[in-house]
Amino acid sequence: MSVAVLEYRKVGMEPSQHLRAVPDSPPTVSRHAPDPASAQRLDDLLVASGRGSAQAFEGVYTTMLNQVYRLALRVVRDPGMAEDIAQEALVEAWRKAPTFEPSRGSAKSWVLTIAHRRAVDRVRREQRQRQQMEAEAAVAEREATPAEQDAVVERDFAEFQNARVRTAVATLSDKQREAVELAFYQGQTHVEVSEQLGIPLGTAKTRIRDALTKLRDALEEV
Repeated sequence: MSVAVLEYRKVGMEPSQHLRAVPDSPPTVSRHAPDPASAQRLDDLLVASGRGSAQAFEGVYTTMLNQVYRLALRVVRDPGMAEDIAQEALVEAWRKAPTFEPSRGSAKSWVLTIAHRRAVDRVRREQRQRQQMEAEAAVAEREATPAEQDAVVERDFAEFQNARVRTAVATLSDKQREAVELAFYQGQTHVEVSEQLGIPLGTAKTRIRDALTKLRDALEEV
């Protein structure tokens, strides 16, 4: 590990109190049966830490460091990440030491619970980041080709033009709209329009001409 000590500023200790960091070689775990006296001592050290004793917490740190690191390593499967989690978990234990209650469980279990939660949170965060990156990559692969993009632009422009025409047609009178629809949407001649509407041919031509003029002016304004 590149950092040899956990700086006192991180845990609120006096400048003279430094905590040892995770060693470069993998930590060892004792295979002997738990020592009740040692467990009681750890509980007492954590209680004293909660009362503000940096020296007591250094004892907690020294006792628990290897176990916290190994637990984190089993969860995250990455030595560097496990080192970071071990440091973070022990700093959190120092800060939360005033909340420790021996009657509700041992100091060892309390510290390891903090470490396990931090390790699981790190794994979940890494998974979310990886899933987000994969999703973004999938979206990039599904991006439209130039031809597809052109088709989208053309469709949008056609919809825009249709909207302009509808807006312009709405400015016509009912009689003008009727004449235009017969002449342009149904393809009737001026004579057929006049016969269909029962109006003189000149009147039909005038309505259509006036309607077209009004449409032209309306389209220029839209």
